[in-house]
Amino acid sequence: ALDYFRHERVEPMVVIRLSRVGAANTPKYRVTVADSRKPTCGRFIEIVGTYIPTPRGQEKEVELNLEKINAWIAKGAQPTARVKK
Repeated sequence: ALDYFRHERVEPMVVIRLSRVGAANTPKYRVTVADSRKPTCGRFIEIVGTYIPTPRGQEKEVELNLEKINAWIAKGAQPTARVKK
């Protein structure tokens, strides 16, 4: 994409963020890698983990693929404040 005010090429920023899934009153989140211009629950590049604030039974609260997350950060992806926690 071109920045028309500066006439230089601007690359879209890739972010690592939470995307809500699940039914009403039972929130579940996917940790996704996505283009920052896309909606939060919209199109994403890759799923790199899950977060369940209220796990039930055998469910794990946090499940992350750290190899993929570190690879995306090395490529320049920026984790959001909520994901950093």
